[in-house]
Amino acid sequence: MAKILVIDDEPEIRRITRKLLESAGHKVLEAEDGEAGLEMLEKEKPDVILLDIMLPGIDGWEVCNRIKANNNLRDIPIAMFTVKDGDEDVLKSIQCNADLHITKPFENYILLDAVNALLENRAHLIN
Repeated sequence: MAKILVIDDEPEIRRITRKLLESAGHKVLEAEDGEAGLEMLEKEKPDVILLDIMLPGIDGWEVCNRIKANNNLRDIPIAMFTVKDGDEDVLKSIQCNADLHITKPFENYILLDAVNALLENRAHLIN
């Protein structure tokens, strides 16, 4: 069972995502904005982060930059999880060192496959 942190300001997206990930056996943590997500990261070390871009306060790209700049957190895989799917948006996700860019709305199997791939890649890096 992996611990997944979902940082998204939309309660319905968090609810749907939590139900899907829990049905696959994962533990899900939730944060409604970037600051709350960063605070949660200090207490919990999730195995994967699903991070919305359009958040109140600091945006997801800035959250990603802060995580990747932190030596204690930088190895946690991040999937940008957003409706923003333009080339410029994907490029910004690459520039902040996100591991994936998943667009919403999403197919359940795509999200589960993406999370599993991130977990598998992390396991190879740790071992």
